[in-house]
Amino acid sequence: MAANLTILSGGAMRPLLAETVPVFERAHGITAELRFALTSVLTKEIGDGAAFDIALLPRPELDALAASCAIAPGTQTDLARSAVGLAVRHGAPKPDISTVQALKHTLLAARSIGYSDGPSGAYVAELLQRLGIAQETRPKTRLTSRPVAEIVASGEAEVGMQQIVAILPVKGAELVGPLPSELQNVIVYAAGIAAAAANPDAAAAFIGFMATPDVVRIIRAKGLEPG
Repeated sequence: MAANLTILSGGAMRPLLAETVPVFERAHGITAELRFALTSVLTKEIGDGAAFDIALLPRPELDALAASCAIAPGTQTDLARSAVGLAVRHGAPKPDISTVQALKHTLLAARSIGYSDGPSGAYVAELLQRLGIAQETRPKTRLTSRPVAEIVASGEAEVGMQQIVAILPVKGAELVGPLPSELQNVIVYAAGIAAAAANPDAAAAFIGFMATPDVVRIIRAKGLEPG
């Protein structure tokens, strides 16, 4: 298992993989090549025949790729669960988001609201509809392909909502907390092995490694829960 391993991953998993992949490389003598992109971009590339060994994506998208046999069916393995939180700029007052009504008040009072044009952003757009404030907030929403906390840190958005794992690493932004449980959307990230993987044994070893106790501790430290 000395050959290279190619891993395609959604950007939300970057902080986790940045810490765990080097440990795996040292333990197994493998050099892993990582590429991060939006889930929609990766699913299209995989569907079009991209070469890779492992895809790490939200479970529904990974299952769809397995159904089309781009991912070897039966190799899908849940790795981590990611909840959505709200961020403010470092040093700014932390608003109350402890209840549905408190969150609604906070979003209506915010001068601008940032969210992603990725999977968590689709959830936020639906959330604003559910809260009945989509029309009032539309003029002050700020969509971004960057981590949402970055536009909060820069002042482009007063508050931002995204997966907690994507908020915590951003300097200049602070996590207020998770959104209320009644509104929460947990994204399950799973890994699957490419049907045409060049190194399926190394891919299977990596997926097993991600369930080890040391990695589970890292998963929790990154604001995730193990799959």
